[in-house]
Amino acid sequence: MKKIRKAVIPVAGFGTRFLPQTKAMPKEMLPLVDKPIVQYVVENAVDAGIEQIILITGWHKRAIEDHFDTHFELEAKLAAAGKEKQLSEMRRISSLAEFIYVRQKEARGNGDAILTAQAVVGDEPFVVFWGDEFMTTEGNHKVLAEGEVLMAAKPLSCTEQLLSAYEKTGATILGGLRTDKEEDTLKYGYASGEELGGGLMKVDKIIEKPGIGNAPSNLATLAGFIFTPDIFPALKRAAGGLKDGQELVYVDGLNVMLSQGKEVYAQEILNAEYHDCGSKLGYMKTVVELGLRHLEIGEEFREYLRKLKV
Repeated sequence: MKKIRKAVIPVAGFGTRFLPQTKAMPKEMLPLVDKPIVQYVVENAVDAGIEQIILITGWHKRAIEDHFDTHFELEAKLAAAGKEKQLSEMRRISSLAEFIYVRQKEARGNGDAILTAQAVVGDEPFVVFWGDEFMTTEGNHKVLAEGEVLMAAKPLSCTEQLLSAYEKTGATILGGLRTDKEEDTLKYGYASGEELGGGLMKVDKIIEKPGIGNAPSNLATLAGFIFTPDIFPALKRAAGGLKDGQELVYVDGLNVMLSQGKEVYAQEILNAEYHDCGSKLGYMKTVVELGLRHLEIGEEFREYLRKLKV
């Protein structure tokens, strides 16, 4: 079984929900306190051992490339000013992984974005994350006495749980969360199948945005996937059946794979909190949640919110 070394992150969309803010700034670069959304996505992958980040970009996404590149002038100014902490962080960002940028000539769906990475991915299994969403997994804690806290063991991250499921199955893995919110059926894909324990499911059906009352289960597929190279010919076959103007989505390729008898699994991401920054409300919720946890401003921000009168 080949080690998974590569992550594909499509970031070529126009971010129209956030206009006019995203006219000149990529949605994925919107700040979550002091880091852009896409950096959280990249760090989720790198922290689990991913070595190569393949960003599927467009002509208007140069800011993302610049963010993960070396900024010699800035580093020189930080060094001269003795700002070692900031200098160390700038150098860490540019050395997180090997970054490769591939242009998607036209935004024709997330399935087309995945296909765009084929030449770089080759015949290896790979992880896919969307550039405007991510999961965090936090350990539970118990307060023993005033000022004394016992932290539980840190749970596996989203990427680590996907990799663990892949090691068990050697097949495509869809990350998922359980949800009974009817509005979620209009936003996410849903999978159903045989429950194998530990949150793992052998998928027999997956539907993209099934709509209210049509979801095959309560397991929404989002925030992370592992694909075997089988996804590439499957997506190409699915693309051949599309009508003019119809977008190619990853679910189209998965349904081709299922029809060919190839195994697909879904792993419920346990102990997870999902951050959907693709909508204005979801983004603002994430800003508040991460702001409250921020080591420098968290307590002061919490106190501000307590006193806020609206």
